Amino acid sequence: MHKPGDVALGGLFEVHYTSVFPELTFSSEPEQPRCKGFDILGFRHAMSMAFAIDEINKNPNLLPNVTLGYSLYDNCGALVIGFSGALSLSSGREEQFLLQGNCSGSPPVLGIVGDSYSTFSIAMSNVLGLFKMPIVSYFATCSCLSDRQRFPSFFRTIPSDAFQVSAMIQILKRFGWTWVGLLVTDDDYGLHIARSFQSDLVDAGRGCLAYLEVLPWDGDLGELRRIVHLMKTSTARVVMAFAHESHMMQLMEEVVQQNLTGLQWFAAESWTAAAVLHTPRLRPYLSGTVGIAIRRGEMPGLRDFLLQIHPDQNDNAENNMVRQFWEYIFQCKFDPAALVEAGGALCTGKENIEDVETEFLDLSNLRPEYNVYKAVYALAYALDDMLHCEPGRGPFSGQSCATLQTAEPWQIVHYLQKVNFTTSFGDQVSFDENGDAIPIYDIMNWMWLPDGKFQLQNVGEVKRSALRGEELKLDEDKIVWNTESKEPPRSVCSESCPPGTRIARKKGEPVCCFDCIPCSEGKISNITDSMECNDCPEDFWSSPQRDHCVPKKTEFLSYHEPLGICLTITSLLGTFICAVVLGIFTYHRSTPMVRANNSELSFLLLVSLKLCFLCSLLFIGRPRLWTCQLRHAAFGISFVLCVSCILVKTMVVLAVFKASKPGGGANLKWFGSMQQRGTILVLTCIQAAICIVWIVSASPVPHKNTQYHNDKIVYECVVGSTIGFAVLLGYIGFLAILSFFLAFLARNLPDNFNEAKLITFSMLIFCAVWVAFVPAYVNSPGKYADAVEVFAILASSFGLLVALFGPKCYIILLRPERNTKKAIMGRGATKS
Repeated sequence: MHKPGDVALGGLFEVHYTSVFPELTFSSEPEQPRCKGFDILGFRHAMSMAFAIDEINKNPNLLPNVTLGYSLYDNCGALVIGFSGALSLSSGREEQFLLQGNCSGSPPVLGIVGDSYSTFSIAMSNVLGLFKMPIVSYFATCSCLSDRQRFPSFFRTIPSDAFQVSAMIQILKRFGWTWVGLLVTDDDYGLHIARSFQSDLVDAGRGCLAYLEVLPWDGDLGELRRIVHLMKTSTARVVMAFAHESHMMQLMEEVVQQNLTGLQWFAAESWTAAAVLHTPRLRPYLSGTVGIAIRRGEMPGLRDFLLQIHPDQNDNAENNMVRQFWEYIFQCKFDPAALVEAGGALCTGKENIEDVETEFLDLSNLRPEYNVYKAVYALAYALDDMLHCEPGRGPFSGQSCATLQTAEPWQIVHYLQKVNFTTSFGDQVSFDENGDAIPIYDIMNWMWLPDGKFQLQNVGEVKRSALRGEELKLDEDKIVWNTESKEPPRSVCSESCPPGTRIARKKGEPVCCFDCIPCSEGKISNITDSMECNDCPEDFWSSPQRDHCVPKKTEFLSYHEPLGICLTITSLLGTFICAVVLGIFTYHRSTPMVRANNSELSFLLLVSLKLCFLCSLLFIGRPRLWTCQLRHAAFGISFVLCVSCILVKTMVVLAVFKASKPGGGANLKWFGSMQQRGTILVLTCIQAAICIVWIVSASPVPHKNTQYHNDKIVYECVVGSTIGFAVLLGYIGFLAILSFFLAFLARNLPDNFNEAKLITFSMLIFCAVWVAFVPAYVNSPGKYADAVEVFAILASSFGLLVALFGPKCYIILLRPERNTKKAIMGRGATKS
């Protein structure tokens, strides 16, 4: 189709979707290929370009005083035919073209709208790009066409597949579909899509391909059967298909044959709006399909323009597009001779298009047509900007401007790169540095109404802007799903790992196939699909669910636990018994039993035992600095005071016995009251000095110990200096052994009531307790070490209390007849 004008734009459209090529011969006039299968929508795309040019010619503000013409070619769905048309549009240029009144022939073509196929556009742009001929495609989406080095003059008003892939990945992420199948056609469009998905989907960590299959271009039935069987056996419930309408029809025939239902189809823009698939026969399989669609637009006046189309009765050319359209839509023939072969009616040219039910006039979803419309306007605005160039301020060498008579295609490319306008529908049109328009897609949903009619409803959009980046708007409540639950289907290789677990990849399988491993103790994961578990802070531990950290339990010998309560009661009981014994001895201080056993040392010994009982309370409760420092000092000094009293008692017993022998009276002068007090004081001060040196040099401090239990904090007092602690215990042990040795020597003294026997027995108990204490203390963790030490203190204190004062209290309280000097001295006094 041609229309004359001051300057023409070329167009390449698929008016026929297949062609038949003759056999090659050596004749001088080879037979031309014949186009078959009239594509009524492809013809409407071509008429959309004619409409846009007609609208521009009527616009006084755009290209005033310039009439645009066009030359439209049919590619017949074949590369060789489309490529031939492109060369025809770009050839025949002279160095300079002068507009003259008597000029005949076609005007220069300064830009081409088309082609629809990516493969066709690649081939044309590879050649025409050498001459910088601007090509503005309305349907070629291959991301490879964004390569400005290979295609310096290629532009498009449809988003590239790179954005389509990104948009579809966003939708996959929205519904949690991480395990999907991918079907592509065996051409540049499909193979580039496959590469993009393999890199973008997996690298972004948003999903995996369960399978990637290439649909055969020739419709190989065996290959289609294998692909559908693979889809049937795969666990992926979502299938993305980047294919042309014809390939989808071939695929769906096999899907119906194998009755493959239950899949969620995700349609690319190439077949989202394909009317041939919107049939009741495919409803069980394609209902609920979600797809990416070219931006729908409004083109006011297009319907009236299409209704004005009529064939030219004087043009009998067989390749006239309008005549072929007329014959197709009314099923008639203009050539009477053709009726003999095909049959049917004779076309009159007066038929009314509105009388025929056809999708040609269904303008509710103008998508490719809208892109054609924008492509034509982009070229028109580029020409308009060129004609408004001010001489001396031009963009070319010497600041020159281009004119309509001298314009070159590369100059149009320059202005096309800077085009920026807004359509009547409100969409902004401009091209980036790669020739891609501002990308925007509608998101569509396939649904069949109760009356059986099909509806393609818009449920959202995805677009990219310079300020906000990529935006996805989706009305999920409007989407109709082809599932029994009417909810989005699940399509995952492995279910998400809940908080408290981490992903463990399966060897040799895609990253979306994994096991969920519970976090180990002390580690948590608080998000879904965590790749690793994180350690809890030092004072925290993992919860039983391993999804958050909780404060660690604290452990120490507490007053509130049974063990602590028992030890506290025992300590207070011992203190109380000491007080009772002290009261008994005070009340009976004048009796022979009390006086005969060095009452002053007995009182001091009871006081020291009381201190021993009380110091055990310092080992109970949360350790603090002052309790850690005081507990061992109090323990060491109290027991040295106690053992010192026993030691002096023993020495006094021996001295008295020796003084009773002839010539032994001189020994008593060394064991008077002052000497006894001084000895006790000196021995106790030595222990006090040891404690002071220990605390000053390496003080015991409270410590949070996590070595015993990972989930508990054991509060304990570290001794600071093991040597200091050993010296303290060693000094007590030395005094105890010395007392035991002296008491053992005096055990057979000839007294009726020999206290040396009691001292010997008490020291035996004392030493046995503390000998057993050392290994028990070393091997007891945490609070049990404190409990062992408290137990040793209480056991040794009770041993001393019972062994030393039990028999005396028994005689004082229960056998008062023996509490006499005569009874105490007995036969021993008579012998003396």
